[in-house]
Amino acid sequence: MNKRLVSGIQPTGALHLGNYLGAIKQWVELQYDYDAFYFIADYHALTGRPKPADLKRHRIELLAMLVALGIDPKKCALFFQSDVPEHTELGWILNNSATIGQLNRMTQYKEKSDQYGQYVGLFTYPILQTADIALYDAATVPVGEDQVQHLELAREIIRSFNSHVGDTVLVEPKPLLTKSARVMALNNPSKKMSKSVAGSVIGLLDDPVTVETALKRAVTDSDPNSTDKSPGVANLFLLLENFSDSEMVRHFEGQFQKGTLRYSELKEQLIEDISAFLAPIQKTYRSLLEDEITLQRIAEDGAKKARPIAGETISRAKKALGL
Repeated sequence: MNKRLVSGIQPTGALHLGNYLGAIKQWVELQYDYDAFYFIADYHALTGRPKPADLKRHRIELLAMLVALGIDPKKCALFFQSDVPEHTELGWILNNSATIGQLNRMTQYKEKSDQYGQYVGLFTYPILQTADIALYDAATVPVGEDQVQHLELAREIIRSFNSHVGDTVLVEPKPLLTKSARVMALNNPSKKMSKSVAGSVIGLLDDPVTVETALKRAVTDSDPNSTDKSPGVANLFLLLENFSDSEMVRHFEGQFQKGTLRYSELKEQLIEDISAFLAPIQKTYRSLLEDEITLQRIAEDGAKKARPIAGETISRAKKALGL
């Protein structure tokens, strides 16, 4: 059997190109080489205190979008985190293997507590994240370079648990550094593409007119005489490499090297290619949303694949603790 891999994504609203190139594109590729468990992290989403109606809608919309983007429920386990209660059970157990000092090191609590409030769930989310990983005996976890800190904490917590019980009960995973693309904000390439940065994103549900507007406003050179790509130009070339064919990439690279590149032509090409990429995905997504029964069945089937493995891990952990 292929090595097991686990990863999750929060249902916090419509996805954008940064989400796709930063994580989901790799999920699609990895599902063929690994025994993959992909979950919609709806328990983690509670840290943002969403309105219940919004969370309910975002869960099902994200499930539909993941399938539309190429996640194949026959190739992996695709499920809602809240449908596998062992996640929170192991999370509680691992609370006793993590320290306040470890959690204080994590930057996300400091960044998000100002926005959402100083709630305990936001502070302790790395422990639940550790449970998410440990529950499936995952050998590897796909991460970008900016997520290595989170995985290292998970490894420390698992190591602490194993040391306490005197046995290797939980698997300590290794990071699988993916070749994910770090897409920057179109209007401020010093920041990552994010819904929180107005005008910075191209959403996966954007129509061609919206795509055109966003790209035409994208930042290019601050110094037109520079021989190096500015952050804004490099960002546009990153999109070109992911959504245009190799011949087109070579064409515009050659123009840039010769100093004859017209940014208006580069943007027009991106508008055409990105819109062409999004069109079939949006069609599939909308078709899936019209059949919510099938979507629910996909999630239920995924949870059925996940729960026996999760249950075995919980039993092993409880027995090791004397429970």
